Amino acid sequence: MHAAVLSWYSAHARDLPWRAPDRTPWGVLVSEIMLQQTPVVRVEPVWHEWMRRWPRPADLAAEEPGEAIRAWGRLGYPRRALRLHAAAVAIVDRHGGAVPSGYDELIALPGIGDYTAAAVASFAFGARHAVLDTNVRRVFARAVAGTQYPPPAPTAAERRMALDLVPDAETAPRWAVAVMELGALVCTARSPRCSSCPLATSCAWRLAGSPPDDGPPRRGQPWHGTDRQVRGRLMAILRDSDGPVPKHLLDAAWAEPVQRERALDALVSDGLVEPLDGHLFRLPTGAPLDRPV
Repeated sequence: MHAAVLSWYSAHARDLPWRAPDRTPWGVLVSEIMLQQTPVVRVEPVWHEWMRRWPRPADLAAEEPGEAIRAWGRLGYPRRALRLHAAAVAIVDRHGGAVPSGYDELIALPGIGDYTAAAVASFAFGARHAVLDTNVRRVFARAVAGTQYPPPAPTAAERRMALDLVPDAETAPRWAVAVMELGALVCTARSPRCSSCPLATSCAWRLAGSPPDDGPPRRGQPWHGTDRQVRGRLMAILRDSDGPVPKHLLDAAWAEPVQRERALDALVSDGLVEPLDGHLFRLPTGAPLDRPV
C-alpha cells in the first residue's frame, strides 16, 4: 500500500507553494488554516499575498487583527483569520517568533486542533504523525475498512488504524501528504475515479462491490438568503473601509432588518466586528503584543 501510493504521488502531486523546498513552517501553518473547508484554487493567491505581507509570525502579530480579516478577503469563515492572528501573537510571546516543532506546543496555540498540529509537525518538521483530514479518512475508510464514507467525526478505531498505517519516520511525512492528495484528486467524495487509483486492486470497498453507505457526503450549505450571505455582505463593507463604518451603510447592505441585525450581532459576538457606539462599527483592533492570548 505504501509503495503504490507513494509511487502515484511522485507522478501526480500538485506543485503547491506550501510544499516547495523553500517553504517555511509559518507558511505551512498558514496554508493549513486557509485550506480548511476551502479549495486550493481559492487559497493559493491569498496565501501568496499573506506570505508576501507577513512572511513571519511576528509580522502578522504586529498588525491589528482587523488587518488579518481584511486580507482574508472572500475565503469564507473569517474567524480563521482571527485564529491565525492569535496564533501568531502566541508564537511571538511563547516561542520567540519561531513556529514550534512539537505537537504538544503546536496544539497549545490558539485555534490549533489535532489535525493542524499533526499536519504542521509532519509537513514542516518531518515528524512521524497520523495526519487525519477528510480526504485521508475517506481513503482509509474505502481502502482498508471497506466503507464508502468514514464516520462524521474521527473515532478511536480510525486513529488506531491510521497510526498503524504510518510507515517509518523517514517516510511518514511523504506518506501523509500522498494519501491526502489521493483523496483530493482520485478518491473523491462524490465521483471517485477508481480506474485511476493505485489501490484499485486491493481496495476493500471496491472488492466488496462498492456497496452504498448510509452516510453520503453532506451537501454544501445554502447561501442565498441565509445569515451567512448577510454576514458576508456586512463584512465586505467593513473590509473595504479604511475606518469605522456608519450604521446606515451597513443597513443598506440588506433590506430585512431582523435578519440583518441578527447577523451583525453574531459578527460582534464572534469578535469579527467591534461596535464603537450604536452608530459606528469597525474591524477589530485587538490588543498589544504583551497582552496574554
